[in-house]
Formats: sequence, structure tokens, C-alpha cells
Amino acid sequence: MGLKGFNLFTSSRTKQTCTYKCGNACFGECANESNNEYFGDITRRSALKAGAVTVLAVGGASALAACSSDSDSGNAETTGSASSSAKKDQAKSLPGMQFTPVEANTEKEVKIPEGYEQKVLIAWGDPVIEGAPEFDVDNQTPEAAEKQFGFNNDFAGLLDHPEDSNRMVYVCSHEYSTEPNMFKGYDPENPTENQFKIGLAAHGHTILEVSKVEGSGELKREFGKLNRRITGTTPFKVTGPAAGSDLLKTAADPEGNTVLGTLNNCSGGITPWGTMLSGEENFDQYFGNANQLSDEDAKKKLKRFGIKGDASERKWERFDDRFDVSKTPNEPNRFGWLVEIDPMDPTSTPIKHTAVGRFKHEAGNIHITSDGTVVCYSGDDERNDYLYKFVSTRKFKEGDKENNLKILDEGTLYVAKFEGNSPKDEIDGSGQLPKDGAFDGKGTWVKLLTSKEDGSAESHVDGMKPDEVAVWTRLAADKVEATKMDRPEDVEVSPKTGLVYVALTNNKYRGAVEEGKNYPGVEEVAPIKENKNGLVLEMDDDHAGENFTWNLLLVCGDPKEAYTYFGGFDKEKVSPISCPDNLAFDSHGNLWISTDGNALKSNDGLYACAVEPGDHRGELKCFLTVPKGAETCGPIVTDERVMVNVQHPGEGDDASADKPAIHWPDGGNAVPRPAVVVVWPKKGKVGVEA
Repeated sequence: MGLKGFNLFTSSRTKQTCTYKCGNACFGECANESNNEYFGDITRRSALKAGAVTVLAVGGASALAACSSDSDSGNAETTGSASSSAKKDQAKSLPGMQFTPVEANTEKEVKIPEGYEQKVLIAWGDPVIEGAPEFDVDNQTPEAAEKQFGFNNDFAGLLDHPEDSNRMVYVCSHEYSTEPNMFKGYDPENPTENQFKIGLAAHGHTILEVSKVEGSGELKREFGKLNRRITGTTPFKVTGPAAGSDLLKTAADPEGNTVLGTLNNCSGGITPWGTMLSGEENFDQYFGNANQLSDEDAKKKLKRFGIKGDASERKWERFDDRFDVSKTPNEPNRFGWLVEIDPMDPTSTPIKHTAVGRFKHEAGNIHITSDGTVVCYSGDDERNDYLYKFVSTRKFKEGDKENNLKILDEGTLYVAKFEGNSPKDEIDGSGQLPKDGAFDGKGTWVKLLTSKEDGSAESHVDGMKPDEVAVWTRLAADKVEATKMDRPEDVEVSPKTGLVYVALTNNKYRGAVEEGKNYPGVEEVAPIKENKNGLVLEMDDDHAGENFTWNLLLVCGDPKEAYTYFGGFDKEKVSPISCPDNLAFDSHGNLWISTDGNALKSNDGLYACAVEPGDHRGELKCFLTVPKGAETCGPIVTDERVMVNVQHPGEGDDASADKPAIHWPDGGNAVPRPAVVVVWPKKGKVGVEA
């Protein structure tokens, strides 16, 4: 019996994108087979204590009616009216949001508001290291790829240049390669060794010096001594409780302290000490032949991280034994970490921090409390997995690099456990608010692992050693009965209020029915059946402590649909939004949200949302949209400019390097290329009327 439901598989992500980006993690069997309760099964009948609901009270109290079917769930034509209404009220928006919203569309180029300009900074294959050749799709080599801009750039950061005030340093991750769109004549059943090496070089990171253009927010790429490419073969140092563990040792690395490369780096963060954090996300898809293992326990643990089956899609195991699980069973354990890179030192060795846990890290974002305690938040981006934080025992010291690079090696790793505060029968999947007028509740952080200054570590999970908790973090979280979530992706802390925001991208299986399967039902944190459009969660966290309260800021979708919710703001004056992914804040405290997989039959985009209490809370406006088939990644929002990484433009089931669906950014008959776009106001500041 197949899945039953109205809204399944309606994301704009194509099969090709799902195959190469995440190994089809959002389809079929879920990696989490634990019996943990779903969020909605954990309810409280009593009201929250008055002192715990200050931030929750700012949510709107209008009731939401029943969810509509797919036939009227929104498209470019219907959703445009919401944007038009918002246009009439743009002068009333808060500073940072005073722009004319971009209409929903399916265009083949980047669309931006009136009064702004845009330019591509760099695209796949452009030289990063001086002497590298210009991009030529017909003449790619591994040697050139290691010096050129990689494929599918995701996270982005921008730092001040340490020596030149007229320059800055742009950093980004390269999440994955889509070989059919990279190589003409690509045969997925018979890739060549040259294609394997180019694909490996297209992963990793880019550090790039950029120059400012006087009188505007434009940036130009430059060759500089800080320029660097980190790839799938760059050596990484392992630190923390799993360093030297038998679980990380291989024949090529008998000490278990050095890993070659980093894979599937999704979102990340810039630390207060000037380094870049990057999460290794869907690393499972690179490894083949797990079924050939004879050790059933090992196979079960690998399966919990999505590693199963025979040949991988890319078939890299044909060319390098480290991707063949039957030959190198520990190699997958060397991926799935939060990595740290010093962009100001091109000779430095990047770090894989094992104290922060191993899972499908979407990101790693730092918050420093008033007493100097450092907290790192990270989501595990898979349906029914968990939200984590790491609280360091080592304080941040300005200018002390040696100290600061150890911050993520010493402290305690926690996983989140949520409670709703409404009776279960009030959460019926329609979007109708419970009687208390809000989707909200409280929660606790459960200890998993404490790593100490002397290098020792303590497990807080019965039956698991410290290195096992670090390597098999998902299994540890299962054992303490953490709360299953709907793809927790980017986590950002407001620099103005200290509130924590979490993008919950979607879970189209919620409430679905399939014989022999137990998919999660609706719950207070995910109150929409077959949740295809996602949510944005707001938390008032005791950052260094173990308690928090929460509420839903956004229930995403077409504002014409009754089930959607925008912080209580008038839904006739907001833009439609679907599948929130990456988050950022502007200088005014507005939350910016990029999307991935728009289920409203329109292109993905970047949105600004007012979050502070007041009449504007929940106002949402689309700032830009990316080309058809693309994902909006790595938003950087400053007063001078907005930057986005445009990932997998033109990607589609019938698209290839031989038959491109679009030709952005080069035009003509060119293959589409992932690229970085810089947008700046013609006058004044971003989102502020001149």
C-alpha cells in the first residue's frame, strides 16, 4: 500500500536535486526508527507559569480555519495578490523592510525590488587562486577545479579584511556536486575517474578576497594572499572526545586524528573570534556497499545515519576505497561533524570538532551570554531528528586565537526535549489554534556528553562511552527520548533580544498513512497535517541553562490559506513563503529567511520578517527570488548590501549539461552555474527609505 494523502511530494525540489543534494533523505524510509514520542504526544494540560510566557504573549490570537486541498493551495498567480497588498503598505514597514516586495514568479533570473542593483560576484569554475584557468565546461580538470570556485555554494559569510580597509573576505561552503549538470555526456552508471576527482574538488569551501566599490554596495573578486580552496582531499585535524578513538581509525589514518576532506557542507556561522563554522550534513550518500558488511550491529548504526544499500549514486567507491564501507567501515564516522576554518590563515589546518556531536549538521551558530559563556546551536536536518546545543566551559577571549580555537572542544552537548501546553485533542491538523490562543509550550535540554579541559570526557547516556556518544550522537539522543522535529535546519540568535529562531523546513509525511509505517501525527509544534510549507520556531532559551519556552512565529504557506499564521499580522499584507531554510538578522533586528523547495509553484526567495513585539510582528516581505530550479542560500544582510548564494539554478529531472533548462548567469547557450549575487540599494541603506 502506498502513501495516502493530499500534499505529499509537492515541493518544487526535483528528483535530481533530491538525489544529489541529500541522497533522497526526504523520501521513503526514515532513518529515525526509535520509539520516541513525537512532539504532539507530549502535552501539558496546565497553563505555563506567568513568568515563562513573556515572549509568547506577542503572538496573535486570531483563530485559524481548516487547511485547504492542493487544488487551491497557492501558485504564482494567486500568491501575487498578497505581495501587491504589501506593496501598498511598504512605507509603513519597519526600518530594514521598507522595500517593494517582489512578486511570486517562475522567472529564469534573479528578481530584486525597485531601487536596487545586482551583480554576480563569482560563479562555479571561476578562478579563486591566481593562475587557475577560466571556466570551460568542456575542458575541466581536477587540477583546475582545486583552484576554482566550487559547485553549489551554500553558507556565506563576510568578514573585515585584516590589513586592507578597502577589501573584505568572503567565505562559503560548497555543499554538493550535481554531476549530470557538470559534465556533458555524463553516464550515471559509468562515471569516469576524472569526473570523480573533479566532483571531489568541487566540494568544500572557498575563501576569497573581495574589494569594495566606492559609492555602492557592490563587491568585486580579487586575487589575494588569503584566497584558498578547501576540498574533499584537504587534511582536517580531529579534536575532542572522538579524536584517536577506535571508531575513527582507518588503515590510512591508524591514529584516528586526521581526516582527508569535508563533504556536503551546508549552512554554518561566523564566530566572534573570526573563524568559519560549517556543518557536514548529508554525508551518508557518498558511501556505498554497506549491505556487504557482515556485522549486523554496525549495519544498524550506519543505517541510523542513512548509510545503507549497495552502490552509491555517484559510485565514488569505485575509485577510492574510503567510500566503500565494506572495505573501510570507519570512514563514514569521520564525517558528519561541525568543522572550523580560520580564513585569515591560509596555512592553517581546519578542525573537526567531535565534542559538538556527529549528525547531519545544518549549521553551527554562536551566542555569547552576558557572563561570557559561549553557546553553539545546531539542527540535525532530517525529518524526525533533533535540535542540539553545546555550552562551552571555556570563555571567549578577544584576540586570543589559541584559546578561542579550543572553545568548541570543552563543554556539554545537549539535545532538546519539547512540551506543548495544550490538550492533544485541541491539535487536530487543521491549523485551528488551541483554546489558549497560541501554539506554544516549554522544554528542557538533556545532557548527552561533557568534554573536559584535560581531554577526558563523561557520557551522560547509559550504556554509551564518551566517544560513542560523540560518534553515534543520534543514537544517544534516541536513548534519552529527545523530541522528533520537522527537519530543524538553521538556528540563529537575535543579536537584539537573545531569542532563538529555528527554521523547520517541512515534513510532508506528518499525518500520512502507509501500511506498516508509523509516521508522526500532528502536534503543537507542527500543527498542520502533511506539513509541506514548514514553520519558524521562536525560543526564549536560558542559553547556558537547561530550560526554555517556545512558540511558533510562522506557519508558512500561501497567506490566502486559513491554516497559515504570521505572528498575528494581517495576512492580506504579507508575501507567501514556503520551506524556510537559512536565517539571518539585519541591523534593525528583523529576521531574514531564505527558502529551499518552495511548494507554492513559484521560485525560492529571501524574505524579511518583523519579529519584535508590536503592530508589525509577523509582517513578511519577499526581497528577492532566485532563478527557476534554484535554492536561496547563505543570506548576508547588512546596511550596505544583501548577498545570496544561488544554488543549483536550472536543476531539473530533464535538465543536464547537454540540455540546460536555463542559462543563468552567463546567458546565451551557457550551462547554468551556481553563483554568488550581490544586491545593493541605488541610494540609502538596505530596506530604509532614502
